[in-house]
Amino acid sequence: MDAAFTEEQDEIRRTLRTLLRERCGPDEIKAAVQTAPGYDEALWRRLARTLGLPGLALSAAYGGVGCGVTELALACEETGRVLLPSPLLATAVFAAPLVAALGTEAQRAELLPRIAEGALTAALAVPGRALPEALGLVGARDGAWAGGGRAGGVQARPDRDGGAGWRLYGQVEQVPGGHSAELLLVAARAGGYTRGRTLLFLVRAGADEARVGVDGLVRTRLTALDATRPQARIELRNVSAELLGVDDGGSGSGEAVAEALAAVGTAAATVLAAEAVGAADAALTRTVEYVRAREQFGRPIGSFQAVKHRLADVYVAVQAARSAAYYAAWAAAEGGGGGTHGAGGTEAAVAGGLALAQALEAQRTAAAEAVQLHGGIGFTWEHDAHLYFKRAASDELLFGPVHRLRARAAEREGLFGAADRAPYGGHEGRGGGHEGRGGSGAQNGDSPHGGPDGRDGRDGPEGPDGRDGLRKAVTT
Repeated sequence: MDAAFTEEQDEIRRTLRTLLRERCGPDEIKAAVQTAPGYDEALWRRLARTLGLPGLALSAAYGGVGCGVTELALACEETGRVLLPSPLLATAVFAAPLVAALGTEAQRAELLPRIAEGALTAALAVPGRALPEALGLVGARDGAWAGGGRAGGVQARPDRDGGAGWRLYGQVEQVPGGHSAELLLVAARAGGYTRGRTLLFLVRAGADEARVGVDGLVRTRLTALDATRPQARIELRNVSAELLGVDDGGSGSGEAVAEALAAVGTAAATVLAAEAVGAADAALTRTVEYVRAREQFGRPIGSFQAVKHRLADVYVAVQAARSAAYYAAWAAAEGGGGGTHGAGGTEAAVAGGLALAQALEAQRTAAAEAVQLHGGIGFTWEHDAHLYFKRAASDELLFGPVHRLRARAAEREGLFGAADRAPYGGHEGRGGGHEGRGGSGAQNGDSPHGGPDGRDGRDGPEGPDGRDGLRKAVTT
């Protein structure tokens, strides 16, 4: 691994930081989130046309810059530093890679150049508030997040007139950027109960659904915890949609969608980790500047040993998270973004999940310490500290929680056996077995963790109530 960045990568970071420093002060950010789209449209057009930010990781054949995950992560580290409200995450990180991976040549040729030049914004709508599950960041890839059968999630059926179109029914909560996106990628179940599969559909919503007259589509901007990352509720009532890609009648299209979502999840974890690191670093920098200037008892409060220790802990956490995010970016670039199969893909997926978990923790710690060390003004609505605190809390709710990110990474790496997956698998309790909480489906004392009769090990040979045996199993 070469830890040094190229001149081009350093230039991307430097140019973007300079531009955002000029155009994205606290007052500009607060004004932008109050607009109808939730971001500064003029700034977004400038970022697209001057720096090619939406198409940074898109192929040059479709008008993109032709860079990769590393460059996109570096860019998002800078946007996270100023808490930039923009459609970058929803469009360039979630939607565009799915169009590139699953779309037909005609769909790619139509949509990707417009995304690259900033003329088209997009959003990914996943039913059931299950974005991290759909992207494979938490939980197994079993498709339960999409709903199934005759109820739950979003349902899709072919048009009755026999054409190639589809009709969508259902509701999606918490769609990042969904209220203003001109293109919606909606995950829906098709094929009924027996041949059910999850597919992605294109809904061309336009910037204002009332103006363009999309029948049956209702989009409502929600009051989100983090106003700099706006969310929406999408209601689909017999909405006309176009299938992303080609439907093969259920002989593998659902698996292709799952693979594409997992690949996007690997890259998204890296980008989100870098963005969180940028926000955490900015919160730490602001706090250090404040404790140097704020005086108490005739000296700066930053000279007090207790304050030094707290800031040192935050600094170590931020630097460790940055290292993890950079390694995840390198692993994703080396893996080629081709899914999670193979050693390279598994390494990238594990590194991305762990980097995101560590970055979310560092962001939460830095934001909390910023509020505390700013004293009374850190609790006021007018101060900037609450913006970073809300971003930290919102990110963990949207893309976490941290312990599930780590559990999924451990599962990918194969660190635990089947008997140790009880919180996320198994049928009857903590041990993941079928017949008892302490066993692995064994009975009559055959379980290595259970008691003589296989119930739950409370009277087993390893201790007075079997806890020593359970502790040894978990340690192993």
